[in-house]
Amino acid sequence: MTTEQTIAQYVDAHHAEQIEFLRQIVCVPSDTPPGNNNPPAERAAELLTGRGYTVERFAVPEQRVRDYGMQSVTNLIVRHKFGNGGPTIALNAHGDVVPPGDGWSFDPYGGEVKDGRMYGRGVAVSKSDIASFTFALDALQAAEKAGAKLNGTVELHLTYDEEFGGLVGPGYLLEIGASKPDYVIGASFSYAIVTAHNGCLQFEVTVHGTATHGSMPETGDDALQAANAILNAIYGKLPDLGKIKSKVAGITSPTMLVGQINGGTNTNVVPGKVVLKMDRRMIPEENPAEVEAQVRTIIEGAVAGRSGIRVEIKRLLLANAMKPVPGQAPLVAALQKHGERVFGEPIPAIGVPLYTDARLYAEAGIPVVLYGAGPRTVPESNAKRADENLLLEDLRKATQVVACAVAELLVKA
Repeated sequence: MTTEQTIAQYVDAHHAEQIEFLRQIVCVPSDTPPGNNNPPAERAAELLTGRGYTVERFAVPEQRVRDYGMQSVTNLIVRHKFGNGGPTIALNAHGDVVPPGDGWSFDPYGGEVKDGRMYGRGVAVSKSDIASFTFALDALQAAEKAGAKLNGTVELHLTYDEEFGGLVGPGYLLEIGASKPDYVIGASFSYAIVTAHNGCLQFEVTVHGTATHGSMPETGDDALQAANAILNAIYGKLPDLGKIKSKVAGITSPTMLVGQINGGTNTNVVPGKVVLKMDRRMIPEENPAEVEAQVRTIIEGAVAGRSGIRVEIKRLLLANAMKPVPGQAPLVAALQKHGERVFGEPIPAIGVPLYTDARLYAEAGIPVVLYGAGPRTVPESNAKRADENLLLEDLRKATQVVACAVAELLVKA
């Protein structure tokens, strides 16, 4: 029996067990915000310990987590050594999720299965890959017992800060030197292999004016009028951004939007303060420092010369783009080979317009790609929307692909 056949046999035989494992992960809320992620990490650790793994816990200092805007974070690492020498390959999935919101037909923490799909918050992004990566490691051990000559180390990195940017998730593990993998496969949500993604800058723009009685607006300085000028300037730049094109397949142009507006005191009061929160996505070819300077110039220029108006611009987030690099080639080749064999269709390597915490491995010089348990598109799974779901057949197949790809890299060692 070949290694691929042994892996497929193991995954098929334990698929029901894997579904229950995933359900147990989904049933523990890990909404971020508020970001109380010690309980879901501890539940994952219990499940992994029950499968015979030694789980290393890396608790991020409480004050650092709270200053960051969350309540608790403990990241987990499992390490398994095969043979002698060889590369270290990390499989990273995040257990934190966005809050469920309204409109669900299912219990967002129920993990209910209907018509071959599991429903629940995070079941697609990316608790599914906690299950796919765990059972891929199980399958690799079964292959070794059956005679496969594997050399290297496979690590599971279960992290609990992706929704806030990853700095206390993978970023923390890398910062403290908890792991130095040679390759990383990160959680994904596409049949394609993701080799690049956009970067992101987010800003809080506070427009200060002078509040006054609504019957005498001329005695104040209207912060909302100034904010409106900023909005017009921001959205007026969109046609120019649309002309900028990325050379990375799957990524088109930069984007910019204002996602939140707060301000004013009352209906009959001239607004003295308005706060805008905005998002600027950067294609891999853009320079973040240049983009930030451009955004600040747009905002400041929109209110220049307005009497009584002052603007504060605070950067909330800088997430660098993940760029295609030559070191990804072995990962891409192995995943494409086994992905096409298992799914029966070519598996492209592309970029995506969102950003992920996988960029932090890339920034540390580690080749990383994203690949996981489907779906073909984010909308198909309702990711981050009501009734998020996962086709469980995708979970089974993706587990096979990851295990076989990693086995190939360990055999070549």
